[in-house]
Amino acid sequence: MIHLPALQPPAILLNSPVYPPTYILPGRVEVSRENKYLSTLAPGKVFGELAILYNCKRTATIKAATDCKLWAIERQCFQTIMMRTGLIRQAEYTDFLKSVPIFKNLPEETLIKISDVLEETYYNEGDYIIRQGARGDTFFIISKGQVKVTIRQPNCLEEKFIRTLRKGDFFGEKALQGDDLRTANIVADDPEGVSCLVIDRETFNQLISGLDEIRTRYKDEAIDRKRLNEEFEGLRLNELRVLATLGVGGFGRVELVQIAHDPARSFALKQMKKSQIVETRQQQHIMSEKEIMGEANCEFIVKLYKTFKDRKYLYMLMESCLGGELWTILRDKGHFDDSTTRFYTACVIEAFDYLHSRNIIYRDLKPENLLLDVSGYVKLVDFGFAKKLQHGRKTWTFCGTPEYVAPEVILNRGHDISADYWSLGVLMFELLTGTPPFTGADPMKTYNIILKGIDAIEFPRNITRNATYLIKKLCRDNPAERLGYQKGGISEIQKHKWFDGFNWEGLRMRTLTPPILPKVRSVTDTSNFDEYPPDADGPPADDLTGWDADF
Repeated sequence: MIHLPALQPPAILLNSPVYPPTYILPGRVEVSRENKYLSTLAPGKVFGELAILYNCKRTATIKAATDCKLWAIERQCFQTIMMRTGLIRQAEYTDFLKSVPIFKNLPEETLIKISDVLEETYYNEGDYIIRQGARGDTFFIISKGQVKVTIRQPNCLEEKFIRTLRKGDFFGEKALQGDDLRTANIVADDPEGVSCLVIDRETFNQLISGLDEIRTRYKDEAIDRKRLNEEFEGLRLNELRVLATLGVGGFGRVELVQIAHDPARSFALKQMKKSQIVETRQQQHIMSEKEIMGEANCEFIVKLYKTFKDRKYLYMLMESCLGGELWTILRDKGHFDDSTTRFYTACVIEAFDYLHSRNIIYRDLKPENLLLDVSGYVKLVDFGFAKKLQHGRKTWTFCGTPEYVAPEVILNRGHDISADYWSLGVLMFELLTGTPPFTGADPMKTYNIILKGIDAIEFPRNITRNATYLIKKLCRDNPAERLGYQKGGISEIQKHKWFDGFNWEGLRMRTLTPPILPKVRSVTDTSNFDEYPPDADGPPADDLTGWDADF
């Protein structure tokens, strides 16, 4: 707890990017922005909640208007609590499931998925959870309290007591296998109430079957990748000639470069300021980006050829996609029609198929990270938030673009590849309309809109019925219910009605004609990119800490 007296002038409580989120006890605080009074917060109110999610600059100044007592929690502490709570809950639920005969032979990752869709339901003493003779498709595991099992015999009004079930016991399992006629009564029999973990037959059937299938389409990729790496093995940084800037990002710039004495080709050179990476604690993300891109060999992912480093920068030499950002084309056109959106969405699905079959989550889907090559095909770029997960496990890092962040990321419940399917639905909506479905004046307002769900969003008339259905199936609140994450995997998206008639094989073989063919006159033509001024900040400070030894 923090105690702050009111000062003359009042004490500033919140004006740096490291101060923790705070809950007001006795006292009042004033909120202002750029010296303009906005509001007064009374006891019970919370401020700084955005900082609990990610490392952001403060959007307002808060001062103590009276003597104040405050509860404060730091981001790392909050995230650790949420992570531990999530892991404990997951372990407890999967242990329950292992005790059930129909679940005992299922792999661990399948049990984890089932545990994610279990819903906790509460009953008062005397409530009938199941009635004999009724139809039902629901299975229950007791997580708190006890129930009694009774049976009513033919021509008898009284119910015969059979037995008592307690925490960890289960009932209704036959309903998951298709036998939906209940054979007994289950009655809550605890003065403090009963809690049950519940799953229905439809959800169960969507998760069971083929969850651990790994695609093997890319069987020769290791050989191809080795050849690719060998070609650039002896290349030195000073052999690269910078021609123009293709983009500007958080850590530096992406330049169009050529290798000296090789005018037939050009490349993209991403240069990142080492000191800024350290300052924002992104070292692990950068190393993960290098590892994932260095191993990837997919026609729908930008290829990384070689990395360099010096005292100030890290460099990534990648293939150049001179068709420009999909975002630039979308901005100029306003929105895309159904068939154009279908082609670009399909390219992303192919990239996700490649990544997800290797347990890699991408986490940064948006039009800005989709580049067109000279043929008009889309490739995924910028793997700074990508991460390789252990099979069936989750990650808790808050990252991504606010409009594309999935609810479980916002709520810090842990997330996995299903978060990518949410963002795929958001991308479809943005390509079809020109704006994402969830947009607010600031990130916190955007997150609040996301948590209200896709059903609260009004779909414009130009979005077809099948496109609407697919978006809503991808943007389900419960991650385990999203299309692509269930038993059929990503093929369930490819088989959706919206893709009826789409030539997937033509896309993979690159024989399909793209909807937009970019004009690229030469290997040095940057006309499809916006122009950027020189870096006004000048060169960064040296970083010699050695964290990048393996880069």
